[in-house]
Amino acid sequence: MDDLLLWGCLKWRNTVQPAKVRWITAANDICFTKWSHALFFSLGRVVPIIRGDGVYQRSMDFIIEKINNGDWTHIFPEGRVNIDKSFIRFKWGVGRLVAEAKKIPVVLPMYHVGMDDILPNNKPYVPRIRKKVTLLIGQPMEFTEDVELMRLMKKTPTEIRKYITDKIQDEIYKLKEKAERLHVESFQEQV
Repeated sequence: MDDLLLWGCLKWRNTVQPAKVRWITAANDICFTKWSHALFFSLGRVVPIIRGDGVYQRSMDFIIEKINNGDWTHIFPEGRVNIDKSFIRFKWGVGRLVAEAKKIPVVLPMYHVGMDDILPNNKPYVPRIRKKVTLLIGQPMEFTEDVELMRLMKKTPTEIRKYITDKIQDEIYKLKEKAERLHVESFQEQV
């Protein structure tokens, strides 16, 4: 469902050309439990992540390859569905994807509010219509200078991953606060 929101912001030609469609990570134990699900998600350029296998699993290597090819990749940095909307520390694999790419990618942070009104996170999982969603897209984040400086300072890969992840997390949580405020304000105006 998140993809439908994002694709709704793109020009049609960017959603039907396979070379321009994003790669995305998803939990192996949710999206790849049945053969039919695995086929469906694989055809949609979804890469299975095995929870608990850490930042050096094969799927993360694959996503770095895609970044190195200049492909668009999309991740959910919390590593799980945040049903209660609480603070969840971002996974350090986020920082690895940036730090270990041959050409440091630009990160485009985004946050949305209201998708769980369209597709609830509890049963019955039936999409609903005429619900309101707020999508806020932040400023592009560039990390080339940060990574180069940290390497010159002889920082460990773990320190670099943590630094990048923390910066992205801080930016997304700023977007979260703003998106939630805009969502409430916009909804109140319509009542």
